[in-house]
Amino acid sequence: MAEKTNPPATVDWAELARRLEAGRAALQGSATPDPQEKVRILKERARLLGRVAQVEREEAERLDVVEFQLSGERYALESRYVREVHPLENLTPLPCTPAFVLGIVNLRGEILSVIDLRKFFELPEKGLTDLNRVIVLEAQGMVFGVLADAIAGTRRVAPAELQTSLPTLSGVREAYLKGVTADRLVLLDAAKLLADERIVVKENVGG
Repeated sequence: MAEKTNPPATVDWAELARRLEAGRAALQGSATPDPQEKVRILKERARLLGRVAQVEREEAERLDVVEFQLSGERYALESRYVREVHPLENLTPLPCTPAFVLGIVNLRGEILSVIDLRKFFELPEKGLTDLNRVIVLEAQGMVFGVLADAIAGTRRVAPAELQTSLPTLSGVREAYLKGVTADRLVLLDAAKLLADERIVVKENVGG
């Protein structure tokens, strides 16, 4: 059964709503408000409304991502490319494939290749455990799984806050990098991974 992820956090509008209501009440509370006070209140309301619009715009631009652990580091992939998450079970190694192709799994009759990003990104490796997960990525007809040591959950990331790189990231990892957050979460470019046919193993279930 696919694992469920936590819903993204919602914006708390309570304080903005309270301040807007206070301004409205101040304007309506007197039949003849002082002109300067009226101008001040209207300006404050305009500023708050502008802030509301800005927050709404920023929230709309935020990326929903699935965070996971890999070789002691924190990575993420955009949720729109994640079809589902499954325990790593019934893995069949494939001969004559690149080292980063961990093998194939049969997922409800669908044969999917599983990519070991530790080998692909030249990261330290540890043995497989019962806790390993497969994150199934899909877009435009391409579908495969990537190995994760553990799933941390979902979160929202603002693109404007992403750094383009870190000194510790180099080589193939940097080529597939979408950005790094201030708390050092590495957001991978799932679209670029899915578009790279070198890492896709096409297999079909025998009829």
